[in-house]
Amino acid sequence: MRSGKLVHVIEVHRATTTVNAAGTPTQNWTQVAVLRAEVVERATQDFLENAGEISTARTVFRTRFLDGLLTTDRIAFDGQTFEVEEVTRIGRRTGLEIRCREVAEDARA
Repeated sequence: MRSGKLVHVIEVHRATTTVNAAGTPTQNWTQVAVLRAEVVERATQDFLENAGEISTARTVFRTRFLDGLLTTDRIAFDGQTFEVEEVTRIGRRTGLEIRCREVAEDARA
C-alpha cells in the first residue's frame, strides 16, 4: 500500500451504551481510531423502495490494517457519517478495504 495515496483522514467510531442518572441506557459513539485513507469510490445509487425513490451514497475507503474493525462501527469523513457495511483484508494484514453507506441526518445522534 502506497502512503502517497492515503491523503484523507477518517475516524472510526464505536457504539457504547451508558446508563444516565435516570437509569435509562443511552447509546454514544466514541472514537476508536484515526486513520489515513484513500477514497476509492464514491457513488450514489438510486432505487425504488416501498413505492418511494431513495438515494443512497456509498463510499469505499482503503487504509492500513486495523485489527478489530467491525461492521457495527461507523466512519466519520469530511463532515459525513458512514455505516460500515463490509470490511475486506488486503494481503496479509497489509490494509483494509472498507465499504460504507452514508447515514441519514436524523440517525447520526
